Amino acid sequence: MIDWRAIDTVFLDMDGTLLDLHFDNVFWLNHLPRRYAEHHGLCPDEVSRRLHQLFRDKRGTLEWYCLDFWSRSLALDIAALKVEIQYLIAERPHALNFLKQLKAAGKQRCLITNAHPKSLALKLSLTGIGSELDLILSSHQFGYPKEDQRFWRALQGFAPFDPGRSLFIDDSISVLKAAEHYGIRHLLAIVQPDSKAQPVDTGHFAAIHHFDEIFPLDAPPARAEHG
Repeated sequence: MIDWRAIDTVFLDMDGTLLDLHFDNVFWLNHLPRRYAEHHGLCPDEVSRRLHQLFRDKRGTLEWYCLDFWSRSLALDIAALKVEIQYLIAERPHALNFLKQLKAAGKQRCLITNAHPKSLALKLSLTGIGSELDLILSSHQFGYPKEDQRFWRALQGFAPFDPGRSLFIDDSISVLKAAEHYGIRHLLAIVQPDSKAQPVDTGHFAAIHHFDEIFPLDAPPARAEHG
């Protein structure tokens, strides 16, 4: 599927790609609505409908990913609420081995995420991905989400790369379309970003279940993961 000789830089998403999206889905769809209803003394079912509509209205914008925006809008400490279920944060299968394989093969490993810096810091503190990356960037640093072409132009200015020799792996189809529009040549989607949910439709994008399907063939085997 991948000609690793044609790739210098590997851009990787975090939630749903390197990490299991289950944490995020549980938080936004269940935990936050429940805690919001408790805090404001409201009906849980009505709260869920209201919040899900708010989320749909903001989807694809930087505000949708901004914990500070939702903290102000909902009068709750969103970052603190995430800590309450942080035990659900987990790496996806073979993620660490994949990053080690990329290093052994001499590839530049760059995390580009829409996650808010507070969420990013929490997840880096609880997983092993941070030490296996060469560059870690949040779209909040640039002021545009990955769905926006201005993000990709800002990324190019901050850390120059050759789109024709870059691979980008993400679970969001809208983000992959934006990367495709910018000119990223090699694109991969994730079949099942949430380990507890059904596979997703990846459209015309090639997709993988797990990273062991694309370990660089020219790299020596990485040490086996434990746990």
